[in-house]
Amino acid sequence: MSDDEQLEPLSPTLQNVLDQQSLRWMFVGGKGGVGKTTTSCSLATQLAKVRESVLLISTDPAHNLSDAFGQKFSKTPTLVNGYDNLYAMEIDPTGSIQEMIENAQESGVQSHLQDMAFAIPGVDEAMSFAEVMKLVKSMDYSCIVFDTAPTGHTLRFLSFPTVLEKALGKLSQFGGRFGPMFQQMSGMMGMSPNQEDIFQKLEGMRTVIQEVNAQFQDPEKTTFICVCISEFLSLYETERMIQELTSFHIDTHNIVVNQLLHPPKGSTCEHCSVRSKMQAKYLEQIHELYEDFHIVEMPLLTKEIRGVDSIKEFSELLVHPYQPSE
Repeated sequence: MSDDEQLEPLSPTLQNVLDQQSLRWMFVGGKGGVGKTTTSCSLATQLAKVRESVLLISTDPAHNLSDAFGQKFSKTPTLVNGYDNLYAMEIDPTGSIQEMIENAQESGVQSHLQDMAFAIPGVDEAMSFAEVMKLVKSMDYSCIVFDTAPTGHTLRFLSFPTVLEKALGKLSQFGGRFGPMFQQMSGMMGMSPNQEDIFQKLEGMRTVIQEVNAQFQDPEKTTFICVCISEFLSLYETERMIQELTSFHIDTHNIVVNQLLHPPKGSTCEHCSVRSKMQAKYLEQIHELYEDFHIVEMPLLTKEIRGVDSIKEFSELLVHPYQPSE
């Protein structure tokens, strides 16, 4: 291969994601307010054209999926209006452990559960992760798109298989006083709460988690799509996120840059002109830093992107680059 061919930029679209039929898990994440939900809804919309079934999951406590599609979603997968193969659900990343604590009838058990929740960092969200994994493994979706919480939470979410594995290792060291809690946990994972073989089941649970972790680290099955805007803080956050994803061995090779201004030729708006120049400066840096990434440039529109039709229209720009009018 010649140097010229090596330096040729990758296509500025997410067509590569749509074409990779082996992909099962797709994470969409970035700093708060950069348009992650719009991007994940748009990606799921495009995937629904080429995959048999798509599940879109929000792990952001703000639950913007309902607002984006103009339809109420819950922790049960619900068909998106106007589709026969696109489903959406919203989970509360802190709700699962709280539910377990509230469901424990004996105050002693509640106390132990609470101790456990505070003793192991991230265990509440990790249990929520386990619940999602149980659900998606029991259903036959072609691919799952995660609309994630802002960056820090996202990276924790991706480390949950490891967190859970460590937590299960700790739990295995405790004795019978944690029996009722084990029953609650095994019930959550769809296991029969049989006290005698509970440790064996915990080991089985750990095996499932290891399997999920292996899938997350397989670039044939999992990819992470970074979303940002063309500003310093967002660029800084994106770089930090890409470094951490690399340390988790999670594939990432797509960046969506949202909210780009394209003032019409001859515009006299000083604010638009100044902001557009600032964006152009950081966009140039993004292209220099990530020359081996697909960089998708999405425009700032004059209307809100809400509702199925609006998302469908906007989603086309993920595969057909925006052409500013003169």
